[in-house]
Amino acid sequence: QAQLVESGGGLVQAGDSLRLSCAASSRAFNNPSMAWFRQAPGKEREFVAAIDSIGGRTSYADSVKDRFTISRVYAKNTVYLQMNSLKAEDTAVYYCAANPNRDRSATSPAYYNYWGRGTQVTVSS
Repeated sequence: QAQLVESGGGLVQAGDSLRLSCAASSRAFNNPSMAWFRQAPGKEREFVAAIDSIGGRTSYADSVKDRFTISRVYAKNTVYLQMNSLKAEDTAVYYCAANPNRDRSATSPAYYNYWGRGTQVTVSS
């Protein structure tokens, strides 16, 4: 069964950087449209960034634009989220999501039918 496995979370200080990775375990995924979401305690899951399957079109939440960058390596079937200038409000569990049936990505969590288990990012101020 296809799986998404996130890694790269951790505890950092405000202003630091982290890079999250999301690897699709099955070649059957064949580089689907993918996205990152996050969920802080007591809050709803929110969109962070997304990338299309083909063409590399990306989209970002306003709160992370110009600080975060989503990218992918097709040969590794992996998507990355480079997070710079981290703030305390970026603290959350970050989830990777995929839709292998769509080339275009989207910002709604309902659009994605595969999810990773999440990786914790904690930013101390």
